[in-house]
Amino acid sequence: MVNKTAKERLVFFISDRTGITAETIGHTLITQFPDIRFVQRTFPFVNSLEKAEYTVKRINDVGVQDGTRPIIFNTILDDELKTVITTAEGMHLDFFDMFLVPLEEELGCPSSHKSGLSHGMADEEQYMNRIDALNFSLTNDDGASTNKYPNADVILVGPSRSGKTPSCLYLALSHGINAANYPLTDADLGADRLPQNLRQYKKKLLGLTIDAERLHNIREKRRPGSTYASLKQCQLEIEIVKEIYRNEGIPAIDTSHMSIEEIATTIMQHVRNSKS
Repeated sequence: MVNKTAKERLVFFISDRTGITAETIGHTLITQFPDIRFVQRTFPFVNSLEKAEYTVKRINDVGVQDGTRPIIFNTILDDELKTVITTAEGMHLDFFDMFLVPLEEELGCPSSHKSGLSHGMADEEQYMNRIDALNFSLTNDDGASTNKYPNADVILVGPSRSGKTPSCLYLALSHGINAANYPLTDADLGADRLPQNLRQYKKKLLGLTIDAERLHNIREKRRPGSTYASLKQCQLEIEIVKEIYRNEGIPAIDTSHMSIEEIATTIMQHVRNSKS
């Protein structure tokens, strides 16, 4: 198979479970090559010989059509399935072989070779905590109700489209955190102070802010040409919310150039520090 030097490469993430580990580590690695466009495809739940053989055929077929040698990230633990996958034409990166073998040598004992321990239901209590946290975040989205706020681990406040809802959902699904969010509306911004119904939860509040230009671009996709999306309105809102945060002593995160994962990690640090 010809390996072109073109600025586009095929990437496959193969797993006998969800593929989240392969995607997370693999994506982190390929982002270090910003000049190359990576066409990504995930094959999750490759947990039988039939599925493994089908996956190999699909990789080989697509690789031939594209004319490049695919890059294959693999987190399959079963040795028989792994042997089949390695017959695919491409560059193979097996994360478990890469790290488990040295760990086994260091620890002086074999690993369990059980799949699904990181993203499955191996820990029933942890799994249920994540489900409960997700329900909490959905129920307490966009300030619809504040009567459950005593049970919140953190309450995100900020202007519309600054990243509150996706951050809350990510915190729930990944960390089992009860995260609520409250949008600072025109009425709140007009008063130039924290809404009264949030004052009793002040210690749980964490403000989000964002560059006005970026907020303008985000809102334009939602409501193009509206006052809500105008740069002037965005600049005004950001100026006011920053003033509220300063006056009320509310810690804040600038989400302008942060991914959801980075926002969530920063929030987690805040939650841990506030409880210590």
